[in-house]
Amino acid sequence: MGPERRVIVGVDVGTTAVRAVAFALDGTARHVATRAYPMLQPLPGWQVQDPDVLVAATLAAVSACVADTAGAEVVALALSAARYGLIGLDAAMTPVTPLLTRRDTRSSEAARELRLSGQSRELHRLTGIPVHPMNPLCKLLWFARHEPYLCTAIRWWIGLKDYVVHRLTGMLVTELSSASGTGMFDVHRRGWSPAVLDLAGLSESQLPPVLPTTAVLGLSPTAGRAVGLPSGTPVIVGAGDGPLRSLGAAAIDHTVGGLTLGAAGALRTVVEAPLSDPVETFSCGALTDDAWVVGSAVSNGGNVVRWAGRVLGDDSAAPALLDLAARVAPGSDGLVMLPYLLADAPPEGCAPPGAFLGLRSEHSRGHLVRAAVEGVCLQLGGVRDHLAKLTPIGSVRLTGGAFRSPLWREVMAAVLDCPVRVAGVADHVTLGAAALGLFAIGHTSDLQEAVTQLDPGVAGGEPVAVDPALATAYRGLRTKLPALITLAGRLGEILDEAASAGLSAPARP
Repeated sequence: MGPERRVIVGVDVGTTAVRAVAFALDGTARHVATRAYPMLQPLPGWQVQDPDVLVAATLAAVSACVADTAGAEVVALALSAARYGLIGLDAAMTPVTPLLTRRDTRSSEAARELRLSGQSRELHRLTGIPVHPMNPLCKLLWFARHEPYLCTAIRWWIGLKDYVVHRLTGMLVTELSSASGTGMFDVHRRGWSPAVLDLAGLSESQLPPVLPTTAVLGLSPTAGRAVGLPSGTPVIVGAGDGPLRSLGAAAIDHTVGGLTLGAAGALRTVVEAPLSDPVETFSCGALTDDAWVVGSAVSNGGNVVRWAGRVLGDDSAAPALLDLAARVAPGSDGLVMLPYLLADAPPEGCAPPGAFLGLRSEHSRGHLVRAAVEGVCLQLGGVRDHLAKLTPIGSVRLTGGAFRSPLWREVMAAVLDCPVRVAGVADHVTLGAAALGLFAIGHTSDLQEAVTQLDPGVAGGEPVAVDPALATAYRGLRTKLPALITLAGRLGEILDEAASAGLSAPARP
């Protein structure tokens, strides 16, 4: 059987859907299947999902993907999942809690208390993860305070991918990448931190053992029947979606940044050992034992443009809005948007409300949309500036649906003002998972080689020209951003004080 009849299946269990992609080992073909599932919001700030619904969707997507290969040999399944989720299981491995996703913010108070107490700095240094409501440690502190009786029924605390692995293989384990996203793992000692577990009120026996991301398990007979594969088919435990996106975009050289922008965004680069930053902004998570991905995600990306269109009463699709914005001069004629529609802590360390600053009667819908695009790109440029203080970044690879737009590409390249390429491949996370899997089962000796074997064109990509005049203009605007963010933060405090005093205050965006 030739290489074109052998495939490896990358599986990404994401926030809204699971995607299974079968990659031919010779890079000539791929087969894709997706299954969506709902996000549940039973209370304000709660964003949860049913773990068994996600598992059922995973089995269905893998089954459809395998069937689509028309009998090709599946050499392995390789897994990815969204990090920062938390599930409580009882002794029978049955979920006692829903999956608390990374979007769940019920633990905001716990995160704030850790910051105010000064504990957050040591926690970040120890675990590589900033104290944030998405952090499983903060979620556990919420459970200890608000659901103490429920906690007594919980035998295991695990993450999303840990549960998927258990249902596929019968093994309850985690791996280095997911463990390093819990806020309880000492990334320097490479083990669960006794001090942090004590803070969370847990024992190490309540957490799964930590395997390498390249660990290979076997598909169980039950799962094999569900997906149409033989029992014992290799299952690579894999890594988190962020690190695998960097691998799938071929952004694993330590001088290359991987910037992804869809509804949200992120900028990451790869380093050889864990590191943390003094302003407690960046997350550092494992790809493998000696490749660690450091960077920061932002909640406000392409969703800001969709918001602008919605509130402006424009039913146009995003491309039409962006075409309108492209006709506006760079700098939006003095209009600046701080795009913090969803809570984000910018590199400067405060969390202001979103705001349009400098609004005048001559500003049009196009100005508002262009200012939104520029605001998001300037925010990501600030992330790059702070990340470059920790590790040099000589070039950036762009991925994500937003960069199909010429305007997004032009503005982002000018803000970054360095060599930029748009990675032309889709399915970056599943490609990263499949490449890690190919490496794990010994089909390649190098991760970069694994990626290019499955997609020969991934290392290229379309270069984006940087307009020198535009880069100069945005550089000047970036110097003013810290003061504008501070101003908006103070305005937010004033509005909060007015609201708490019972006064009528304008609603935040």
